[in-house]
Order: sequence, then structure tokens, then C-alpha cells
Amino acid sequence: MRSSSHGRRERLRGMIRQTGFASLGELAETLTVSESTVRRDLEHLEQTGDVRRTHGGVFWTGESATIRAFEGRKDTTWSVKAAIGAAAAELIEEHDTILLDGGSTTYELARCLVGRKLQVVTNSLPVAHLLSSSDSIDLVTIGGCVRGRTAVAIGPMAESMLRQINVRLAFLSVAGINQRGYFNNNMMLVESEKAMLAAADQAYVVSDHTKFGKVSLSHLCRLQDVQGVVTDSGLDSCWKKQIEDAGVELVLAERKPNDSQSKPSDAGQS
Repeated sequence: MRSSSHGRRERLRGMIRQTGFASLGELAETLTVSESTVRRDLEHLEQTGDVRRTHGGVFWTGESATIRAFEGRKDTTWSVKAAIGAAAAELIEEHDTILLDGGSTTYELARCLVGRKLQVVTNSLPVAHLLSSSDSIDLVTIGGCVRGRTAVAIGPMAESMLRQINVRLAFLSVAGINQRGYFNNNMMLVESEKAMLAAADQAYVVSDHTKFGKVSLSHLCRLQDVQGVVTDSGLDSCWKKQIEDAGVELVLAERKPNDSQSKPSDAGQS
């Protein structure tokens, strides 16, 4: 029975991945099982982050077959990043215009937005590919030189495009946060992120607690230059005080009890 359920879920996973979206009835008919069985299987796949159920069907939100920027990079902080993404998604209102930076944490945020009515601007190829399957999202992609490791578009062309737009909210990933502010590990990337800050009415940094107390190559901005920081409840109390003393909104995502503490897997965008 267990192997049969596993095989059915793998077929279900493959079908949704191939089409990007499928209705509950279509899946049940193709698999020749009841809709209640499909619902149970979809609940399992949603917990693994592969799909997101919406009214009328289910969207694929797992890794793309063609854009696999995060393959092999998942670490024990991944569930924490998913919790941060979910908390950041609650800041977004229906029909909002938002900007998403690249990185694994903003990708987790994007997973939560599939099926919502939004206008999304992004320089991230993985995020753009993920959201392109959602008809309810008006998607705008930023062009430029693509940074291979994280598949984000940066450089003068990206900055030129960003100067022509305005969004209500921007969500940025960083490699380090300390008393001086926010940092990333690529100077061209930081210049593009500065253009994102200028394009947004409000900007939020999304980062897990392991990035606090760290510094990287290029300085993005001061602590007080963003509206808020979305992080996890593992953040040390001294950093909570520094963020709040800077007049910055602090949003703490609750981690599951089995989420483990870990060191960052790399010094890049998170």
C-alpha cells in the first residue's frame, strides 16, 4: 500500500510539473482514483513545497526542469526560509504591485503568491518561471546580465529598467546584517538592489537569523533605510533591540519545533 501511494504521488507530481496547473477533476480522472484520494496526495505534496492548492486546482511550485538555481543548495535552514516567506506574504495585499529580488528566501515567498491577484516585478529567473504559470499574476521581468549562481539579472540594463517603475513593496535578500546596515557579496548586485530600493514605496529585507552579525563585500544601505525586516524567531534579543531601535518594523516568522539550528550554507543571497 505504501509503495502504491508513493508511486501515485510521483505520477501526480510529474503531471502537475509538466502542465504547471491542473484541476482536481482532471487529476482524479487521469489517475482513476477518487477526488478525496487526490486531495490527500496533494496535501502531502504541498507540505514538501512542490505544489500549491488554490480554488479550482493546483499549481506547480517546485523546482523547474529548466531553471534549477537552488538544486543541491538546500540546507537545514530551508524550512526556516519557507516560514519567513510565508510571513512576508502576509504583508502583501490583493492587487498589490511588488518587487522580488533573487535568492532562496524570496523564492519561498514567491511560492506563497501563486494564484493570488498581484502585479509582480522581478529580476529572478527562477521566480519569474515559477509565477509565469499563474494567470492571476501580471508578471514583469527585469533584464540585464544574468548572474549564473542565483540566476538574477543585474547591471546597468537592470538598473535602467528599475528606474522606470514604481512598486508599493520590495522584498530584498542580503548576505549580511550588522550595525552599519545590510550587505551583499556582489557590487553589481548591490547597485541593482539600490535601484530596487528607489523604485519602492516600502522595502523589506527577508533573511534568516544566521545572517545577523555578518558582513559582506558591498554595503547596500543603513538599517533604518528599509521599512522592515522579516526573519525567524531564532534571532538573538540584542539584534531585535537594534532593529527596533532603528525604527524598523520587525516581523518574526515562527519556526516549527523540529526546525534545527544551522550555519549558513554560503555567503551569497539567502
